[in-house]
Amino acid sequence: MSHARLVAVDWGTSSLRGALLDADGRVLEEQSHSRGILTVKHGGFTEVFETLFGEWMRPQGTRCLISGMAGSKQGWVEAPYCACPAGLVEVRNKILEIEPGRISIVPGLSDTHDGVPDVMRGEEVQIFGAMALTGIHDGLFVLPGTHNKWARVKKGMVTSFRTFMTGEFYAVLSQHSILSRTIDTSAPLDEAAFLQGVTQADNGQGLLHNAFGARTLSLFDRMPARELSSYLSGILIGEELRTQSVHAAAEVVLIGTPALTQRYMLALQASGTQARSLGAEATWAGLHALHSQSHRKQ
Repeated sequence: MSHARLVAVDWGTSSLRGALLDADGRVLEEQSHSRGILTVKHGGFTEVFETLFGEWMRPQGTRCLISGMAGSKQGWVEAPYCACPAGLVEVRNKILEIEPGRISIVPGLSDTHDGVPDVMRGEEVQIFGAMALTGIHDGLFVLPGTHNKWARVKKGMVTSFRTFMTGEFYAVLSQHSILSRTIDTSAPLDEAAFLQGVTQADNGQGLLHNAFGARTLSLFDRMPARELSSYLSGILIGEELRTQSVHAAAEVVLIGTPALTQRYMLALQASGTQARSLGAEATWAGLHALHSQSHRKQ
């Protein structure tokens, strides 16, 4: 049957992941490569895809759904954004065929706040997958990463979302600012220092002031370098939480790598908010859900 096998691909800026799924969405095989869209020369996406996934695609009727930056202007083919509010049906209707009946690209989502647009590519699939895995169709979904997403979901529809450049700001401050002289970015997470940063972020003085504290704590020997990276991370994540109405959510769903979701879990629990976390399985579940939705339409 044409929907029996799905090659699910998450093609990002710096990395590429794929999974071969059976008709029930079970993962049969997985692979990961450092072949993000920035490593692919112009016109070279077909060659890269066939080299990596050609064997999976060989059986007749196998379909592939690709999410992430492969659908951006710098990617394989630009897939226009789907405006919020959007659910499985709305996104499915904007899926772009690269090779009809064989390879398709999932569009990202767009939202607007105070006249300024916001976008995501790939995270919408993770949200759909998280809904399928948890059965939660109303609430707050948080996706930590370089550019963190906070998405509100109601009745299975992503009604709005906001992006925070927290991961990128952490990299800039810890590696390219004066703070880099006193912070040990290779140190493991120090939970006490991290939570101290989260608490400090709620003092009403703002990020630009609180971030400087990561320098002065070192100058006055109040905190060692191995703890300062956790403290700075807490300041930045705490700033995110300060802008969000997380207490209104019955349970927050975190989606991302364990190293990042652990920090958000700590910060949320410190504020009295319950949370659960998911990883890569959310991407595969989301692509399978979109594939199933496409089959029902046919």
